[in-house]
Formats: sequence, C-alpha cells, structure tokens
Amino acid sequence: MKRSEGEFERVAMPHTRSLLRFALRLTHNASSAEDLVQETLLLAWRGFRQFETGSNARAWLFRILINAFHAQNRKARSSLPALVLTPEIRAVSDSSLELLEVEQALDRLGTDQRTVLLLAVVEGFTCREIADILTVPMGTVMSRLSRAREAMRELLSPRSGRHGEKVVR
Repeated sequence: MKRSEGEFERVAMPHTRSLLRFALRLTHNASSAEDLVQETLLLAWRGFRQFETGSNARAWLFRILINAFHAQNRKARSSLPALVLTPEIRAVSDSSLELLEVEQALDRLGTDQRTVLLLAVVEGFTCREIADILTVPMGTVMSRLSRAREAMRELLSPRSGRHGEKVVR
C-alpha cells in the first residue's frame, strides 16, 4: 500500500516541535538539532510504509531521532562552561538563574540518563513507551530514571559542591 504525502504530514508533522525541543537538548546546538530533526523526518518518510496505522507515531518518531542521533556519532557533545556569577548575571531574576542551574545539572548527566529523564519528564512518555523508543527493558528505563532523578537532586542540592563535575552512573 502506497501512502500519500498528506498522510505523512498528518501523522508526523504535528510532532516536529517536540522533536526539535528534544534534539536541541541532545545536541546543545540549534543548527545540529535542526539537522537531526530533518534527518529524522527524512528517515521517517522513507520508512513510512512500515509505520502501522493506529500505533504511537510520536514514539516511533522519537525512536528514529534517537537512532539517527547515535548513528551520527553525536555522543561527543561539547561541555558547557561553568557559570561565573558576575554582577550582570546576579541582576537576572532568581527564576532565570534557577532555570540555568537546572539546565546545567541536566547537561552534566550521562547521555542515557539525560535521554530517559527528558523523555519522561519533558516529553511525557511512560516507562513502557520509553523502553520501546530506546529498545531497552523497562527495568533499565526505571533504573536510569531513578538514577537520573537522584543525580539531579544531588547536583541541585544547596550543599552540593560538584558544580563542575559530570555525573555518570
């Protein structure tokens, strides 16, 4: 059965914004994220005849994106510089600083933990859906999610002096 361009647009295109948001968190670069989403949509278009109508299109697209991310060898991401609180930065609102601290803590997680945490918390996937997207057992997802949450608590703790360390467990 040949599927139409219109059907692909109806099924896949509504998820472009969430794919881009997720790709940006993986790559830390808008241009790389856009390239990754474009590659994802191209791969999805090419494989659209294999997509089962009625199945979870969003999870299918995220799986393609993650596979493309790994295939492009983007695991070696650049590290972000540590935040130095200058008077100009101190003038920024507390909520902006808190957001920056959360983003930096998230960036210190290992790729597996960050991916699971983003899929669960930001994108709202269930553990079962994440397991399907990543093609790992659900227990692995639950373990990574638990460790990621614990690492975030530790990194964001006021008594934590680990602001420059990468947490990989």
